[in-house]
Amino acid sequence: MNEYDWAGQFREVWVRSVAAYNAGKTKPQSLFSSQDVAFLASIGCTPQELFDFVEDFCRGGEPDYDSVLLVTSARRDYFYTIQHRQLSAKVISMDQLPPKSAALDGIEWLPRIIVKAQAKLRGEMPPELMYGCGGDRPFLTSVNTHLADFLRLVWAVDGDSQKVLDFVQEQIKRANA
Repeated sequence: MNEYDWAGQFREVWVRSVAAYNAGKTKPQSLFSSQDVAFLASIGCTPQELFDFVEDFCRGGEPDYDSVLLVTSARRDYFYTIQHRQLSAKVISMDQLPPKSAALDGIEWLPRIIVKAQAKLRGEMPPELMYGCGGDRPFLTSVNTHLADFLRLVWAVDGDSQKVLDFVQEQIKRANA
């Protein structure tokens, strides 16, 4: 893999995947070539994760490519620097997620998206879960924070939910100012 141009390679996979999805290949196993799968693994991305982004984009127009690239870049950076390019052997269980209605200081969805962001960073997402789903995007829009910025925040605070809460509360204030 040409690591210097990984983003260009990622764009090529994205473009091919969107075209294939729009042509009727709507299952992850039919969307990616073996070379695509190997490339995605080399940057810490699973075919399911990219498929979820492609599917949501093709069905609803979001997240856009730039957002997907930024999220993937954050995961890749974590994979390279923290995990030393070693995939986690763990996959979280859906039972480990806080319910959608769970709240942190009255902010619903926040406990859930924190756990999802942690799992995304570590590459521990189960196939039926998506970071950046149709619930995450409206929540993050409401707290004036991009998907990738939230992911990097969760990485930076290293498990301190209070710091995430403080950041989100400040973002809400800024959005309402």
